[in-house]
Amino acid sequence: MKIMADYILSRHMQRILSLARRLSAHDVTTLTEEQIAELNNRSIPKNWMTRRLLSRPMKYVDTKTFIIPVKDGAVTAYYFEPRHDKNDVIGVIPLIVFYHGGGWMIGNMELYNILCSRLASETHSIILSVDYRLAPRHKFPTAVEDCYAALEWAAQGARYWKADPDRIFLAGDSAGGNLATVVSRLARDRKGPHIAGQMLLYPVTDGRMRTDSYIEHEDSPTLTKKEIAFYIQNYQKEPKDILNPDFSPLLSTDLSRLPPALIIGAEYDPLKDDGRLYAQALEAADSPARYLEVKQTVHGFIIYPSATGSLETESAMKQFIDGRTLESISLTTQKELKRQAREELKQARRTNKNLIEASIGER
Repeated sequence: MKIMADYILSRHMQRILSLARRLSAHDVTTLTEEQIAELNNRSIPKNWMTRRLLSRPMKYVDTKTFIIPVKDGAVTAYYFEPRHDKNDVIGVIPLIVFYHGGGWMIGNMELYNILCSRLASETHSIILSVDYRLAPRHKFPTAVEDCYAALEWAAQGARYWKADPDRIFLAGDSAGGNLATVVSRLARDRKGPHIAGQMLLYPVTDGRMRTDSYIEHEDSPTLTKKEIAFYIQNYQKEPKDILNPDFSPLLSTDLSRLPPALIIGAEYDPLKDDGRLYAQALEAADSPARYLEVKQTVHGFIIYPSATGSLETESAMKQFIDGRTLESISLTTQKELKRQAREELKQARRTNKNLIEASIGER
């Protein structure tokens, strides 16, 4: 059993967690369906706490709201496009279809819209964030089918947006990471839209909850084993659902021919092994995959721009989208990457100058 004091977190990260707990202050396992719905629809308070937790200067983005038809209903999707100067020559840019986390039950879209606006700006991509239908009212596999339908709709929409149809990525955090990788496989099996890559942030990949990290971090500060069990119980229609690869993608018998996967985990997260083992399974099936782990941080860090690992994860996503090979992607900030590029350019110029001088000397 671990308590927060056992985790080696920076003082800054501890302050962020303290503020986040004050903002939420909920034991989700005690909430009723009505209370969860109220939490999902609650406006984010505009006060010093949320500004400190969620705000960071960014480029402006243009936003739109769409209604997407799905089986037996419709879902809302939120569109974010980086705004450019009128004099800029901008071609088509990547499209990221994003699925939010929250245990398939919780999803305050106002909170996630703040994140997606930031990601659109930082990755220079269009983002379509899908407000799929939630458990317990909508059990498995409703969320899966909603997310797949949204992908098909987005692929059609790409031709009308400034989006590159050959660079459509799927991304998600936690339960959203689960949905992103399931939808990637369904796109293969159903001969659906081409997926350029999948970006999975601390995803759920095995509903059986049997890995070592569930034991090591069962009382992690931001996500406990008890909470995950609560989410799974409410998402499943019946207990055997957890053995379905559309619920537990790690249990799929065919993980070949899947889009390249960038998987990012957190050191102090009960889901850490879910991401690591899924990356290994993809590689064993000859599907390109890379697992990176942010040290000294916890589940859910990407929500908070000042949290340990947030800047580095945004940078890794941008590197992936920009076409870097999985092996060359690192958890390094964009500022540090630019510094390294300048140093490499200086070194190349020095080397070139030395070669020229040596060649002249030989004459």
